[in-house]
Amino acid sequence: MTSETRNSSHTVSEFILLGFPCRWEIQLFLFSIFFKTYILTLLGNMAIVCAVRWNPRLHTPMYILLANFSFLEICYVNSDVPNMLANFLSQNKTISFARCLLQLYFFFSLGTTECLFLSTMAYDQFLAICRPLDYPTIMTTKFCSSLVVFCWVYGFLWFLIPGILVTQLPFCGPNVIDDFLCDLGPLLALASACVPIPGTVLICGTMGSLLIFATFFYITGSYTLVLRAVIQVPSVAGRKKAFSTCSSHLAIVFLFYGSVMMTYVSPGSGQVEGMQKFTTLFYSVLTPFFNPMIYSLRNKEMKDALKKVLGAS
Repeated sequence: MTSETRNSSHTVSEFILLGFPCRWEIQLFLFSIFFKTYILTLLGNMAIVCAVRWNPRLHTPMYILLANFSFLEICYVNSDVPNMLANFLSQNKTISFARCLLQLYFFFSLGTTECLFLSTMAYDQFLAICRPLDYPTIMTTKFCSSLVVFCWVYGFLWFLIPGILVTQLPFCGPNVIDDFLCDLGPLLALASACVPIPGTVLICGTMGSLLIFATFFYITGSYTLVLRAVIQVPSVAGRKKAFSTCSSHLAIVFLFYGSVMMTYVSPGSGQVEGMQKFTTLFYSVLTPFFNPMIYSLRNKEMKDALKKVLGAS
């Protein structure tokens, strides 16, 4: 084999997603749990989008970013959860080759977009708290819209090269994926069983690590400056309000990046068989589920707007 990404006919026409192997009764129980979580995730994030859309007082950069982030979470769970739910009720648990690669691209592109939105929201908080006088002139509606477009477009462009490389890999026979979705690691492992692919592994690993660490360190640096500014606020009420504003953002950041790093950049993440699917489950299913609760519970304006959307007095 002289080329790891040569064009060759794929002998694999479908993959088998093992998901969470267990007895049929437990499969049905898991289906009911994740189906309820899925519906609540959709309703909660849709409520935030509607609250921002219908309340003129929330037409500010912070809430525009939050509405886009909630819409992103809706797209994120739809990239993997419906197929996972179908697999709970399926006997063969197969997914076609084309659908698998399509899920891979959308799942990682949306994950990349989430990293960019979390970074953009950190930048917004930095400007609002550390440079309040300059905030209205810098974070205009036009500039905020440009940041939103950048996050969506660049998020889907970043994973384009790894996605194309994966489509060119030869899958010669092994087709069992010990996961509930078409994740990058298991697919590279299946391809490497057919031919050595060090170049593709290096490119995918480098681009993934660069994205995760660059955005994480930027967010960490931004909130370090924010917390320093909050500590210097003279009034207790002012400190409490400023801390409440960014604490919800920090909660989502720690939930998302903690599980992502355990999955993709933790040195021991590949040593425990079957554990990757649980960390993937956390950041791809549970984080979008917690998002509406965290933002609504920590924000009085959002709570009031959600009450109007839900018809509460």
